[in-house]
Amino acid sequence: MLKLLRALILVLLASGAFVVGVLMCVLRPFHRNNVHHVASWFGLANPLLGLKVINRGRENLLVDTPVVYVGNHQNSFDLVTQSTMVPPGTVSMGKKSLIWIPLFGQIYWLTGNILIDRGNRSKAISTIQGAAQKIRDKALSVWIFPEGTRSRGQGLLPFKTGAFHTAINAGVPIVPVVASCQAGLCMNKRDNGVVIVEALEPISTEGLGREDVRDLAQQVYDKMNQRLQELNAEAQQLSATH
Repeated sequence: MLKLLRALILVLLASGAFVVGVLMCVLRPFHRNNVHHVASWFGLANPLLGLKVINRGRENLLVDTPVVYVGNHQNSFDLVTQSTMVPPGTVSMGKKSLIWIPLFGQIYWLTGNILIDRGNRSKAISTIQGAAQKIRDKALSVWIFPEGTRSRGQGLLPFKTGAFHTAINAGVPIVPVVASCQAGLCMNKRDNGVVIVEALEPISTEGLGREDVRDLAQQVYDKMNQRLQELNAEAQQLSATH
């Protein structure tokens, strides 16, 4: 019953966000702050889901400097947990098929996010190059999930290299964003405990080239994986006393 009630309320909220989002995009289509505003709306759903989200490291969200943010992709709850950390001037990069999801897909595109066709290598490379160009020309930041798929409680999956090619091509730093484990979250649970979302210190790409992409990806992976284990333990302890 709780799951159904939450689902109905979420549908109503998503429908409202869609209407407001469309109006916003008509008035200022593909504006650099559209994604930030819509993401903040989704973040308001956390209490409804019985979630307490703790945000840390906001000082590492370089609002005045374009960067590539890389986050760990776990499940559908990312939409309301990590969205609380999306700063102004940021768009995300997601798979092209997202556009077919009712309401969400359309607003995802209209707000200015970047769609990538992962099934077509040449188109994917072109999209990555275009993202790097946007970062340089428009001083935009891009949020990417380098795992490329949801981990669903399996820890941090191996990284694909697109995010790191983008950062090196654009000549901008990488800011890892780590969210503690969400595998136990359930729409039918009254209290879903605590999730910690933390932005780590920026990692410079200055002086790096294509030959450094895999080493950079491994460096970022190691930092995120270590911090993920630490946040998981802390979030579990906080949830037990929440």
